[in-house]
Amino acid sequence: MNEPRKLSVMLFVPTALSVFVSRAFISWPPGIFVQPLTIESGKMGKIKEFWLLIADVWNTGLANTRIDKYLIAIVIISCFLVIRGLLSRFILKRLRKRAEKSKTIIDDDIILALERPVEFIPVVMGAFFAVKFLALSGLSGETADRAVRTMVVFLMFWILVNIIKPLSHVLKRLEEIFTPSMLDWLIKTIRVLLIFIGAATILDIWGIKIGPIIAGFGLLGVAVALGAQDLFKNLISGILILGERRFNLGDWIKVEGVVEGTVEKIGFRSTLVRRFDLAPVYVPNSRLSDGMVINFSKMTYRRIYWVISVVYGSTVDQLREIREKIEEYILNNDDFVKPHEAGVFVHIDKFSDSSIDIMIYCFTRTTAWGRWLIIKEELAFSIKRIVESAGSAFAFPSRSIYMEVDNPEESGGEISAPEDSNPPVAHDTRLPAGPDSDEE
Repeated sequence: MNEPRKLSVMLFVPTALSVFVSRAFISWPPGIFVQPLTIESGKMGKIKEFWLLIADVWNTGLANTRIDKYLIAIVIISCFLVIRGLLSRFILKRLRKRAEKSKTIIDDDIILALERPVEFIPVVMGAFFAVKFLALSGLSGETADRAVRTMVVFLMFWILVNIIKPLSHVLKRLEEIFTPSMLDWLIKTIRVLLIFIGAATILDIWGIKIGPIIAGFGLLGVAVALGAQDLFKNLISGILILGERRFNLGDWIKVEGVVEGTVEKIGFRSTLVRRFDLAPVYVPNSRLSDGMVINFSKMTYRRIYWVISVVYGSTVDQLREIREKIEEYILNNDDFVKPHEAGVFVHIDKFSDSSIDIMIYCFTRTTAWGRWLIIKEELAFSIKRIVESAGSAFAFPSRSIYMEVDNPEESGGEISAPEDSNPPVAHDTRLPAGPDSDEE
């Protein structure tokens, strides 16, 4: 027997069994236990009375319904539970395997989201048929009907809430208008609204009016708002952050005096920023909304700002050669931004106490830190070669001190410093030194 036929038989047998049992018991004579026993002996009167008591309890049962009907109802529910097991074991399992073979992940997410609600469907059907079979009346019948309706509403909204997340893949097209964080908030809001509507529907089934409850929550909200101002402030700040698009997930930001790192999650109350040492920092949204935030990920270009110092012994021709070759290197290198796109400046800047300073101000096309370090390193190598090939050298801070010599005959040949505590200072002979830099 192939699998489809085997599965059909396995699903048919429990259903047919439940229908057969229910029909058999429905045709069961209602007075089967009411037939009196013929007992001649007066001593057996108490046994007869006890038997009549059992028959009465069996026929009246619970809520004026015979006990055998409840037993049949249990059998009906049990049969549908067997169907639930078969559904989960064969049908859902086969659908999962087919979804795994597909190229998209939407079907996988949909099956995963609907698996538990679908398994709950036979339970609801079993409860429905059991209640219909019992045919309860009065308050018991009304309560059972409301219970079944509650299960149906719960199942419907369970499916809707679970299906929202897989269907969010369709909303990815809206990322051009909304940020991923805003879409995440939108999906969470829709799920909360569906849960609220489902809960209101269930309350309405049981005759509970939702209006007074909402009014009560309004009064409670005023009391809570007075004691939870920071919570609502952070919530509103989070909405403003998403609306202004100050930063997105994955951006490198710096909050002055707070943290610098990569944004991992924008929550309702706080934002998770992962520092470069991989330590997580949870920053309240109000700090990000009210404070100054630097978003390095939105840089168009990345700047290099250096001041290199050469010795005073450098001639004008040497200075001009150094400046022109550095500028030529930057302009001919595609890693640097051209002057018409951003500022490029290489000029003799000023005469410092110990050096002649040359300012280098330019931008790289890449904003990635690793690539920027490599470009900056190559620029440093080129500047070193250019300065040395021009016959000049780098300068470092230095000072020359002139010592006065006393009369050797009076001092016994010893050299002593003058009484003046501030000896004269003159320009010194410059020696090579590393460049002073200011980088961003």
